[in-house]
Amino acid sequence: MTREAIDAAYNNSAAVLNSAVLMAEFDERSQKLRSAYPHYLDLRYGPAPRNRIDYFPASRPGPLLVFIHGGYWQARAKENFSFLANGPLDHGLHVAMVGYTLAPERSLDGILGELRAALAWLGQHASRWGTDPQRIVLSGWSAGAHLATLLMDAPGVLGALAISGIYDLEPIRLSYLNEKLCLCPPDVRRLSPIHRPASKRELVLACGGDELPEWQRQSEAYAAVRAGLPGTLLRVPDRNHFTILEELASPDGILTQHACRLAGL
Repeated sequence: MTREAIDAAYNNSAAVLNSAVLMAEFDERSQKLRSAYPHYLDLRYGPAPRNRIDYFPASRPGPLLVFIHGGYWQARAKENFSFLANGPLDHGLHVAMVGYTLAPERSLDGILGELRAALAWLGQHASRWGTDPQRIVLSGWSAGAHLATLLMDAPGVLGALAISGIYDLEPIRLSYLNEKLCLCPPDVRRLSPIHRPASKRELVLACGGDELPEWQRQSEAYAAVRAGLPGTLLRVPDRNHFTILEELASPDGILTQHACRLAGL
């Protein structure tokens, strides 16, 4: 593929013509949920400005879903995705939305270090809000799915729900996205889930049936690498890179169902 073709293959904002409208709606819905759960917002887990967690407690004791936002490691914030907690909360699954420093201020290695610190912080503190730190399900969308798969072996993690993720960073290195990430070939080998020893914990790899072909290929390729290990390749019909998130925001969504199953609910 030419550089131009790779850039187009990974540009979801251009491929989904109403993506800006969808993100604005996500923000509005997230504000409403944060207003309904105002007690544990911006909990600090580290020294950097974005080292904060929004914790949304369920109505009863239960496991914890830790969600990592997307944005190509260089955009968006946890606050944009608070609305996703609605589905899991309805089933008694507590939710923590984790913030992290963006590239280029922080390298990909540095971002992973921050998220490990966030998981350790939750392991120490989350029980005070009624969750079991030994029953954590990781989830993430887009770049957040990539990060979640690299953290699956952290203490207390039962498994992961990776939504519309990137598991081979080589196309990213060759695209416009690398201007801020500054990935080199050794980084690609070290930080691509597809090139690393696979976790033996269960992984649900979800992608939308209406996503760009490269995004579907990424999930398919990683599922093939993980053949024989616990997990599922889930292609959600009639969903694109943005609308697939409705399947987690809804209590009846297929992604909510998988998150609850991973958590043992």
